[in-house]
Amino acid sequence: MKFKHIETFRVVMLTRSMTLAASQLHTSQSNVSRVIGQLESATGFRLFERRAGGLVPTPEAEAFYQEVQRAFLGMDALADAARLIRQVGPGTLRIGAVPSIAMCVMPKVMRTFRQRYPDVPVSIHTGDSPMVAKWTATRYCDLGLVSYLADTPGVTASLWAQEEGVCIVPSGHRLSRRRKVNARDLDGEPFVSLTQGDGTRAAIDAAFEVDRRKLILDTPYAATICRMVAMGLGVSVINPLVMRHLKIPGVVSLPFAPTVVFSRYILAAQQQATSNLTAAFLDCLRDE
Repeated sequence: MKFKHIETFRVVMLTRSMTLAASQLHTSQSNVSRVIGQLESATGFRLFERRAGGLVPTPEAEAFYQEVQRAFLGMDALADAARLIRQVGPGTLRIGAVPSIAMCVMPKVMRTFRQRYPDVPVSIHTGDSPMVAKWTATRYCDLGLVSYLADTPGVTASLWAQEEGVCIVPSGHRLSRRRKVNARDLDGEPFVSLTQGDGTRAAIDAAFEVDRRKLILDTPYAATICRMVAMGLGVSVINPLVMRHLKIPGVVSLPFAPTVVFSRYILAAQQQATSNLTAAFLDCLRDE
């Protein structure tokens, strides 16, 4: 599997046409068809079906495309890095963070950092934990702040904080007056989850040995989960960090058993000396 296979596939997915893809790639339609055929052989599954309206991606192609988009985000990050270096030089501090940390922690940290270092340019990039780990490993970001550890070579991780997860329910819910909610109390309850594949979701799901929840909704953002619970769409188990900082009305936060530990980690590239800027940022982070 070569880069040209992935690039061609991505353009075909975006255009839904071999002809338009060939035009964008400055090649022939037959060459695009040949490359897609090679990719189908390499992946072991069919990517497109021809119908009256044009090309229709198979479910396997749609799933594969999501992974391709993740890879191209890394390419886009390189372009962003070049732009930032042109604009402000190599002295910019680049921090990668998952959405919950970017939303709930970074504003206070940046206020402290700005007070101490008002002239230092800072660029904050938000992605899921695996993406932030990749940005850190490739040194696109000086530091990564993540909620779980992905299997990413080239990074070192240090534990920053741990908290016990809480159950959130709408105000007036039958469980809202409980002192503590147990996993079995959520039998039959509509449950709003993090998306499949998220390492934090795996830890939450593991708490339900006999799972009788109604898994009705999932989203990558804990803040969205809180809003949905406030609107009566279900219940959930989340990181208390999010509830503490967002203070969303209409949601009751309760201790949950069994314990689900939510961790936060600081990532750095292996064999990379800590710069003065990075050390200064870490001081501000620990002060919060």
